[in-house]
Amino acid sequence: MIDHLQAISRDAEVVTSEELRTLLESGGGRAYIGFEPSGIVHIGWLVCMRKMREIADAGFDLTVYLADWHAFVNDKLGGDMDTIRLCGRYLEDVFDVAGIPCRYLYASELMDSMEYWERVMRVMKATTLARTRRAMTIMGRREDAADSDMSKFLYPALQVADIFQMDIDLALGGMDQRHAHMLQRDVAERLGWKKAVAVHTPLIPALSAGGRMDPVEAKMSKSDPNGTITIHDGPDDIRRKMKRAYCPETAEDNPVLEIVEHIVFPYGDGTFTLTRDEKWGGDVEYSSFADLRDALAGKKVHPQDLKDSVAAALDGIIRPFREHFATKVQMIARIRSAVGR
Repeated sequence: MIDHLQAISRDAEVVTSEELRTLLESGGGRAYIGFEPSGIVHIGWLVCMRKMREIADAGFDLTVYLADWHAFVNDKLGGDMDTIRLCGRYLEDVFDVAGIPCRYLYASELMDSMEYWERVMRVMKATTLARTRRAMTIMGRREDAADSDMSKFLYPALQVADIFQMDIDLALGGMDQRHAHMLQRDVAERLGWKKAVAVHTPLIPALSAGGRMDPVEAKMSKSDPNGTITIHDGPDDIRRKMKRAYCPETAEDNPVLEIVEHIVFPYGDGTFTLTRDEKWGGDVEYSSFADLRDALAGKKVHPQDLKDSVAAALDGIIRPFREHFATKVQMIARIRSAVGR
């Protein structure tokens, strides 16, 4: 029998484990994850996609919330709502290819009621301007981002109100969404409303990331095409980008190792094959991430051999997405064009 508490908690922060246990014992509940339809999907999304499946498999009714108005507030895709909604349909395709059992809901649907806006007002009454500023990082923005655009002050309250309006029991997101989820829990206590369990997955750093950087600032982003591998990249593109990736002979601040730990091992069969020339010892199969990490630190693995092997593994993982979207060239081209505005 699958231990769903262990599966959901693996490679994630859970706030709190006891609350999650209670939900699982009662058969699950309503879970959600929100995405701004704002551009092309990169491999960092694979981390949360796996957690989405684990949550759905545990009996939760999973909603993928496509936050179109949030993307507008956050200046995504030139603020063109038609393109934002096209990108929403693109994301639906992505999650369908991944085989994730879920339903889709757009912010423009949820917001179409006075009840929703009453919740927004009550959320704003239950928090402070300073607390709202601290939550601005959920948008990938600095705390002072709203100084020149008042709508951005609304964003944290919208995200918290979304959770209450959907009557959510479990909120899933990357670690960059932690501020919003903690704000929801704080507001819930003040108003006597339901507090959602929060589950946060690691952020995959950009391939060029190195040194002691804030994980949110260092995360893989579509705005850095050379530091990002998308689900549409072909084998040559993946190899080229991986060749330039930062990969010290240590586990600390190593984006290549983080890809192995959070994507390659979880999506594989529990092993990782390092491919190399016979004169350097030939292929080696690792049955745990710790063994590979220690081998790199012990200089038993050359960084370039590691990067080549990770590139090959990633190619196999993203191939189903690449093949599916090969028939939707115009959709991808329109989204890529809008991202560059």
